[in-house]
Amino acid sequence: MKLYPAAKYLKLTLFCTAAITASVVLPSALNLLPGVSMGIVNAQEQKTVRVPSLRNKVYSQLARAQKLADDGDATAGLAALDSVKERISSMNSYEIAMMYNFYGFILYNENDLPGAIAAFEKVIAEQTIPETLRLSTTFSLAQLAMANSDYNKVVSFLDQWDAINTKPKTDAYYVLRAQAYYQLKEYEQGLSYISQAINLSDSADKQPKENWLVLQRAMYYSLNQSDKVVEVLERMVKLYNKPEYWVQLSGMYGETGNEKAQLAVIEAAYQQGFLKSKSDYRQLSQVYLYNGLAYKAAEVMREAINLGIAQDNAKNNAFIAEAFIAAKEDDESVNYFAKAAELSEHGKFDQRLAEVLVNIEKYDEAADAARMALDKGQLDFESNAYVALGMAQYNLQNFDASILAFEQAQKHKKSQRLAQQWIKYVKSEKVHAQTLRTALL
Repeated sequence: MKLYPAAKYLKLTLFCTAAITASVVLPSALNLLPGVSMGIVNAQEQKTVRVPSLRNKVYSQLARAQKLADDGDATAGLAALDSVKERISSMNSYEIAMMYNFYGFILYNENDLPGAIAAFEKVIAEQTIPETLRLSTTFSLAQLAMANSDYNKVVSFLDQWDAINTKPKTDAYYVLRAQAYYQLKEYEQGLSYISQAINLSDSADKQPKENWLVLQRAMYYSLNQSDKVVEVLERMVKLYNKPEYWVQLSGMYGETGNEKAQLAVIEAAYQQGFLKSKSDYRQLSQVYLYNGLAYKAAEVMREAINLGIAQDNAKNNAFIAEAFIAAKEDDESVNYFAKAAELSEHGKFDQRLAEVLVNIEKYDEAADAARMALDKGQLDFESNAYVALGMAQYNLQNFDASILAFEQAQKHKKSQRLAQQWIKYVKSEKVHAQTLRTALL
């Protein structure tokens, strides 16, 4: 009987992009297919436990049910098993267990996980069955419970499996335990088991599976062990070289205060063409800005917009503009502040535009931008717009308009003292200008 793996995706809360895939593969306990020698099966099992025989007439009925299911008629297969079940009083414990085993396989292949689990539980409820059947079915039940999101049952079935298992545990056991504990938010327990799986792989000089490291990273992150998260991500970058791991490693270097490494890693990812999303580009631009590379920050965000990766919106244009200001490239910021202002209903970016235009001595445009800011409103510091307007009008020799603007700024506590100084100065300059004009007449 062919069994198809059932996969359940376990979502992590680590970063805008991470996931663990818990693959659940249901192993066959005994391959009861036509042509298998029942004598060999029974002889092998009787070495450890005395098990009743599986009679040929029962086996043939079970094999018929299996063939019907394999041929695509699961309903007929289940009906055939129901016919067998009607004579359950005449069957021995092993035959009953194998009947439920077949029920479980068919229901599993029909994606009826609760039905399959119920059937396999009846298998291990029988007392006189081969220990290998009990062992493998119990482990399969743990896998099925994981696929069915019943994590407490996963732990319970694995506890039962532990009680009867006598062989060394494999990585599959440790990983399954770890996944269950992660979902139950028992991170310390889960971390212990996933680390054992990884250690087994390392000791055998094998590469650990990628999703094991993803799970280990998630456990460390959930336990706020940032340095350990960094260690795991460093290993993932070396082993798998995936773009998202480079970006995540850079972010974690930043979280642990290693800004130089943060910059080096995110820049290396950028140079390799690993940055694909708007969040990746924003992270790089912010890291550049934080490290005093403001011009590069502006260039990266501009590139993201030009490539269509980031939106050509007010927020991103304002970021570029502010980065150019930080890089002391005021002239280059003007177009981006103007675009941000155009795309915004509030006047905050018009105000910033006015301030920059005053700095680069474009006073007519500065006055227009300041007035637009005040007209649109919703300003965090309205007084700044009046100060910019007052300065622009002063430089345009519009002294009365300048004084009126500074009088409005004076009403705000934040700019009161500055406005008073400007009013005094502008009035003095007005008198001086009038005296000069009179002298020239």
